[in-house]
Amino acid sequence: METKPNVKMIRIDERLIHGQGQLWIKSLGVNLVICANDKVSSDGMQQSLMKSVVPQDVGLRFWNIERTAKVIWKAADTQSIFVVVSSPKDVLALAEQGFPVKEINVGNIHAKTGKEKVSQFIYLGEEDKLALRTLRDKYGCTFNTKTSPVSNDGAQSLDNLEKILK
Repeated sequence: METKPNVKMIRIDERLIHGQGQLWIKSLGVNLVICANDKVSSDGMQQSLMKSVVPQDVGLRFWNIERTAKVIWKAADTQSIFVVVSSPKDVLALAEQGFPVKEINVGNIHAKTGKEKVSQFIYLGEEDKLALRTLRDKYGCTFNTKTSPVSNDGAQSLDNLEKILK
């Protein structure tokens, strides 16, 4: 039997890896960051920009969703992992392919027409809501909405998120 990989956190952030990500990396004490995104996995320019904000002693992988779901089970016991995706749909795709998902940090989903405001940083469209409900109801996932590891801004937006997902 394969041992469960040491995934410290899965974060949904449309920006993927950026300056704020450094705070999460440090706070979680991870030694590997996986950017699970079909588009960025083959976009060298985006990868270069993201590499510039990750400490050099932290491993960084740019994998598509399918590869992330497969390869995670090969993680060494010594790896502590932070996974970043751009949308609830991507987390759902990971879960559907067997990736171990328990708690999800819903961090940053931009405002667009047709999206409902959860907080200053989180706006959900119907597809987002459906994916999060499925993650909650079918996969038993829980959510947190902290914008950064040092903030205690998550409670109100988490209440809003739970109301919207009812």
